[in-house]
Amino acid sequence: MNKNRGISTTIAGVVIVIALVIGAAGGYFLAPAKIQEVQVTQPKLKGVLNIGAALPLTGDLATYGENARVALNLALQEINTLLNQTNAGYQLNIIYEDTQTKPDVALTKTQSLASKGCQVILGYYSSGELRNCQTYATTNQLVLISPSSTAISLAIDKPYIFRFCPADDKQGPAMARGMVSLGISHIVSIWRGDTYGDGLVNSTQTKFAALGGTYDSAGIRYDINAVEHSTEVALLAQKVQSTVDLYGASTVAVYAVTFEEIVSIMTAANQYPILSQVKWFGSDGAALSDKVIKDATVANFSATTRFPSTYFAPTFSSNLEKVRDYVNQTLGRTADPYALGMYDELWVVAKCIGFTQQYTGSSINKALKTMAGLTFGSTGWIQLDQFGDRSIGDYQFWEVYAVNSTTFNWKLSGLYTATSDTVTWYP
Repeated sequence: MNKNRGISTTIAGVVIVIALVIGAAGGYFLAPAKIQEVQVTQPKLKGVLNIGAALPLTGDLATYGENARVALNLALQEINTLLNQTNAGYQLNIIYEDTQTKPDVALTKTQSLASKGCQVILGYYSSGELRNCQTYATTNQLVLISPSSTAISLAIDKPYIFRFCPADDKQGPAMARGMVSLGISHIVSIWRGDTYGDGLVNSTQTKFAALGGTYDSAGIRYDINAVEHSTEVALLAQKVQSTVDLYGASTVAVYAVTFEEIVSIMTAANQYPILSQVKWFGSDGAALSDKVIKDATVANFSATTRFPSTYFAPTFSSNLEKVRDYVNQTLGRTADPYALGMYDELWVVAKCIGFTQQYTGSSINKALKTMAGLTFGSTGWIQLDQFGDRSIGDYQFWEVYAVNSTTFNWKLSGLYTATSDTVTWYP
């Protein structure tokens, strides 16, 4: 927490005050104390309040779900310690459900969490999950907060739905500028066939064209339920070869908008020499993936093709360091910005509950945007726009590098600054 700005993480409590008025008679002699009657308000909340967490603990985004769970547990410990110290009269509890990164499963889990008294549910790592639960949440006045849904199609008025990350109308231009800054002028895209993949590819290609680049108009859109991608990668190799024949390998790149199925895609791509002769670029669905660096073939391929992948850029602070270090100590890997976002989500919800002394979706929905805007969390200032989405526009680039002959890791390799539309690459 920044000590100079923002509200304290101390939760507003109810204070019971009895005012004693001391009267004076005949000058400064003390008279008997007179009690002034004051209406006393008792705390409204007692016991245990259940908060839902709908996370991809298995499936295409399991790495990120694991990170999120660890970050949430840290926030929960801190919040409950403070509630105990201030005799708040209640505690928070998190109920975890595995969405498997599947929209239909996410809806079932949402209904289950609602039946257990959860008025707020955190998670929904894919935009497809969030979209599938939107109507149910609005109808039942449940607040859903995602740290990672970025689909442009959800950058709309959506009561009870909040996203602590920016939409892809910001990520696309960041990636396009990053490509151009590395000398790329022609791209062939391969992407998930869902609202996230469609929106991000379109956003990136539109900006890339505006910067003078060209792209394969058809591209390769694959079924999100596919478990292997050999057919799609064979077609990708043909398209890349044709583009390289026209323009040369140094100006051509593959743009892969994926989740952790990038492992399957790169495993297949490793069989085609032409695909390792061009640069690859990725998205927030694969950046910092543990699966990428734990698979030797894929890690080598990523390092060879560079594979800069984007994440929105949280503001560096002691809060960020604390959560990052906790995740690293627990899981042995770098905390992604969405895990940091989950930590912040629980703190903002806790503040809303403490301030309103109510635990209903309706009351939290009314307070959340204001409370978020007054909070400096592990991701920095949490300013939400008119659609309840984060308004930040800066992005980090992460790449895989070889620590030694058998070990790989992710490194922060660059920063896109929205105000100047520039990318700074680090040594």
